[in-house]
Amino acid sequence: MTHTITVRPGVNLRRVLLDNDISPYGPVNQYVNCGGRGLCATCGVWIDDGEPSPEHWHDRIGSRFGYPRLSCQIIVDQPMTIRILTDKWVWGQRDGDRAWRG
Repeated sequence: MTHTITVRPGVNLRRVLLDNDISPYGPVNQYVNCGGRGLCATCGVWIDDGEPSPEHWHDRIGSRFGYPRLSCQIIVDQPMTIRILTDKWVWGQRDGDRAWRG
């Protein structure tokens, strides 16, 4: 299923998703999570286009090693295409092709 959401620049991605009844969480963390503080890493999404640089320490580490990006730590300031992880229970699977190879 595809959704197109128009938002004003500067909004939080997690908040946008939840306000539009799209949960970035798996079934285990639907109700038990850190509330968008970047601590639990359960609101991860894949950003396929328009990916901003990670700013939060937890998001930088996850991004560096190929894990989904934390939607709670992403500010929408440009068009982007994201994918909700539909097969995760808690954090989501690592994608080695997205990992930093420094």
